[in-house]
Amino acid sequence: MKTLVKTFVATAMIAISTCAMASVKPEERNLITADLAIDEYVGAMTEGQVANLNKLFTADFNQKICGKQDLNHSRSDMIAFLKKQKGIKMNCQTTTQIVEELPDYAIAKVTMQFDGFSKTDLITLVKENGAWKISKSVNSYK
Repeated sequence: MKTLVKTFVATAMIAISTCAMASVKPEERNLITADLAIDEYVGAMTEGQVANLNKLFTADFNQKICGKQDLNHSRSDMIAFLKKQKGIKMNCQTTTQIVEELPDYAIAKVTMQFDGFSKTDLITLVKENGAWKISKSVNSYK
């Protein structure tokens, strides 16, 4: 009988916590892990999800696009660009990999494979006040 009660209580707790997590609005999500910050970034870049942009980037964020002529973009440039892409889904396959993760610092590789070319994005993440943010992005195309 005790086992049945424990099982019922555990099931109820799982159901309640699942419902509570599902009801969190995107703009209220906390980026408490590097993985969550990376997922938020990929969602913004590939699916036009823009709810957490102000939480996602550090104040000194910089993006560099490598090519024949290198381009640099600031935090405000990046946020403005992504807001214009709201709701637009990219036709690509995306893979992510955390290359290195320390308690307050991480480097990740995001690859977006399009028909005929790929975009590789190396991102640097830092933990600020308990939340993970992206501080740098370096892009290359093949």
